[in-house]
Amino acid sequence: MRKIVIPTDFSETSMNAIKYALALFKYDLCDFVVIHAFADEVYENTRDMDREGFEIYKGRFQKKVEKQLQEEVGAMLQTTANPRHKYRFEARFGSLVDETNDLIERDNSDIVVMGTRGKTGDKNVTFGSQTLQVIKYVKCPVLAVPLGFEGYPVKKILFATDYRIPYQRRELKLLNVLGKNFGAQLTVVHFSEYEKRSHRQEDNRSFLECCLDKARTSYLKHASNAITGGINQLLQEQDFDMLVMVNHRHSYMEELLYHSTIEKIGLEIKIPFLVLQNLHR
Repeated sequence: MRKIVIPTDFSETSMNAIKYALALFKYDLCDFVVIHAFADEVYENTRDMDREGFEIYKGRFQKKVEKQLQEEVGAMLQTTANPRHKYRFEARFGSLVDETNDLIERDNSDIVVMGTRGKTGDKNVTFGSQTLQVIKYVKCPVLAVPLGFEGYPVKKILFATDYRIPYQRRELKLLNVLGKNFGAQLTVVHFSEYEKRSHRQEDNRSFLECCLDKARTSYLKHASNAITGGINQLLQEQDFDMLVMVNHRHSYMEELLYHSTIEKIGLEIKIPFLVLQNLHR
């Protein structure tokens, strides 16, 4: 059974991500857990309270969150009564990243699905701070779904890589299943200014080909190290439904996430963005 974690802030963005996840995994046996981490909200509203008042407020706030989560799960059941799906919810007092990681480790979860832009509604912001934190630090694949995107079933997937990163078999299995379930075309594009691949790159590509044996996969080479521009160009030229990259130490994804922001770099992502984590788990 596939185990899927969906953080929510009860916004339209979160519900859009929930609906996308239900459609994306409609063929799989799934256990969906909707989570809301509410420590920040409690601390923000109890600065002037004593400890007793704090604990009373915390308990009342948790009950409010649990009611909202119950209503959100009810909305999921109304969206689809898929007999392959189970639904749960958890209200957690802690930070989103810590509580999500704790849940992932406890349940051995497969993927986190969450919406982008959050409550701000700022049209100029692709990823909110919470989404970026989850992508950076959560130890399983993260699928970020832009508000308003409804492009499913998945037909065309773009996987951008430089083959220098060692892949995790479990991470690629998830991508393999998505491609197989929808008969999607998976395009793996290699960004490099060099004609010849190194032995490390050759080994990583062979491993990739082996793990993606169930998907309809094609391989391209982009003769440039300008990954951001190359991705944007491909996204503009072709109607891809999903972008996939791998987060790893010393990778382009780390450079993207840790040393700048997606907005400043100009990666214009308007489709679901699946980040495969190659971090210790």
